[in-house]
Amino acid sequence: MNHAMNDQERLRLNQRVAEVERNVDVQVVLAVVDRCDVYAELPWKAFALGASVAGLLIALSNMLGSGCVYCASSFIAVSATLAVGAMCALVCVIAPAFARLFLDAVRAEVESRQYAESLFLSRELFAVRRRTGILVLVSLFERRVIVLPDTGLSERLSQDAIQEVIARITKPLASGQIANAFGEGLNRLESLLAVTATGRPVENELPDGIIEGERP
Repeated sequence: MNHAMNDQERLRLNQRVAEVERNVDVQVVLAVVDRCDVYAELPWKAFALGASVAGLLIALSNMLGSGCVYCASSFIAVSATLAVGAMCALVCVIAPAFARLFLDAVRAEVESRQYAESLFLSRELFAVRRRTGILVLVSLFERRVIVLPDTGLSERLSQDAIQEVIARITKPLASGQIANAFGEGLNRLESLLAVTATGRPVENELPDGIIEGERP
């Protein structure tokens, strides 16, 4: 994936993560990925749509007797239909915005959550003492934000609170401000956890640095 943030933004976020960890007794990992699955079916969906629309237009031209050159023979008609379908499939591969039109919202949510859970395990966030690790994942293609806290935070961070954090991240993310989106999420996360923070010194138990583009 293309680098989502520059070095200055990464440094600023790493420092902010360290502050949040010290202030509210958690271990935070930020991750941003291009996509959570290859979605091999999307080009086929685009092909089917393009071919169907092209076939419909050619059939209508025939019915209306327009004498369109593409309707001069069945061979030309079939070739034109397949060519339009293939073009749509190609655009789907190279243009994420177009491919996203064929992505089911439920599928996007499921794949993003599964990716987050796999990343949580592969990075061993569960190994944090008192089980206070929390993963904040942004997936650019799916346009999904997953906040995944460990069991030690179940009483400190309700589902409603998690949705508040996600909402704070989603707004700047919609305009491509990834660093600002993470910053807003960290601010809200810190304020929500501050009321139950112990104030005791916290050891940094997880590697620093934002995860970018990793496949679990």
